[in-house]
Amino acid sequence: MRYLLMLMFLTSFSIASGGAETVEHASYTGTWVGILSVIVFIIGYYFIATEEHYEINKAKPALFTGTFIFMLIGIYFALNNLDVNHLHVEMKHLILEIAEIFFFLFVAMTFIETLIERNVFDVLKYKLVSKGYTYKKLFWLTGLLAFFISPIADNLTTALILSTVLFTIDRTNKEFLVPGAINIVVSANAGGAWSPFGDITTLMAWTAGKGTFLDFLTLFPASIVGWVVTAWLLAKVVPDGKPPFSEQTDKKEALKPGAKVVMYLGIATIATAVLGHQFFHFPAMWGMMFGLSILKLYSYRLKKTEGESFDVFVNMQKVENDTLLFFFGILAAVGGLHFLGFLTYVTDLYAVIGPTAGNMGVGFISAIVDNVPVMSAVLKANPEMGLDQWLLVTLAAGIGGSMISFGSAAGVGVMGRLKGIYTFGSHMKYAWMIVVGYVISMIVWYIQFQVLGLY
Repeated sequence: MRYLLMLMFLTSFSIASGGAETVEHASYTGTWVGILSVIVFIIGYYFIATEEHYEINKAKPALFTGTFIFMLIGIYFALNNLDVNHLHVEMKHLILEIAEIFFFLFVAMTFIETLIERNVFDVLKYKLVSKGYTYKKLFWLTGLLAFFISPIADNLTTALILSTVLFTIDRTNKEFLVPGAINIVVSANAGGAWSPFGDITTLMAWTAGKGTFLDFLTLFPASIVGWVVTAWLLAKVVPDGKPPFSEQTDKKEALKPGAKVVMYLGIATIATAVLGHQFFHFPAMWGMMFGLSILKLYSYRLKKTEGESFDVFVNMQKVENDTLLFFFGILAAVGGLHFLGFLTYVTDLYAVIGPTAGNMGVGFISAIVDNVPVMSAVLKANPEMGLDQWLLVTLAAGIGGSMISFGSAAGVGVMGRLKGIYTFGSHMKYAWMIVVGYVISMIVWYIQFQVLGLY
């Protein structure tokens, strides 16, 4: 929720880049509304984490938790005759943040559903499986693709695309799908951590002036080594053998008309979102919505020229709305805790244990809460740190979310694509492998930056 992307947009809590309005307000952590909100958050978090046991979609407790916390805050303000202006401003900022993430995801998912409808993933599956690749080779191939695509396309979009590829390869083999999905989440987050475009936390640090474009590229060694270690451990549980394939039963698939153009439009849409944000300071979702408009116009042209096309509105109906509502709920919940003052405790780490340990701890906190508000809190506090420490906190927040399935946008997106297969429970079974990779990344950072001074 960590997630979030999320996306390539500078969060509305708007830190040091100087764009949005920042509101200073009192802390309510010791009041009944603060205590009750934390209790509600913990209970909601419990039901999200145990969705398999109770057979309840994670979007339901998330949405209730996020909206109910603000209802409690509203009641508290009314009972105490407090000025609601600060609350209104905070909620407007939060609504803006959620809307930008919501529409970014909506467009990305629509493009993926259109690619599915145009047989793109079926063709890709055929090419991979017909070559006789084993499960282990496919595991490493999808992981490598995720690591090197996410710095350009962002970690969430990359994870959505490759988890779809994974699912089309073999829809039933959980022994392959679960470690494969975890590998994609970890590699997408690791790949996004060393590029200003790959993850929102990196984008936030970059736009806040904590490092230049080239500075963030120095995180590549720590990112890739940590992922390789986790992938190596995960590969040990990937089954031997090959996906089922028969020349008789698995017919060769062909792309439907316009499939390649849709792929190019998808790439162009991501580029437009990134460049529009970079040069015009537009929210990333604006470029995405522009790309969606082009996709709709292209479907109309295709119908006129080919006599056969795709219906974008039909593809929209297939988008995982529960995933979108989960994002809404969890972001609202964390936004409520932020307003109440709880996230300020994150920055207290620095005063107690110092910047290095504090920044490394940010990774574990972001896995539980969300890397966006955690990174926002650190940037707002603006502790006195050098470039090496700002790169560390960026790395930790970026890859730390992988430790829990819904600790990052990529994880939540993959949970939506592989419903009932990639879950909180199946992820936590192998979470220790991700923690090992995280620790290795921290060690590589320490050697590179503190011992060798290579940055």
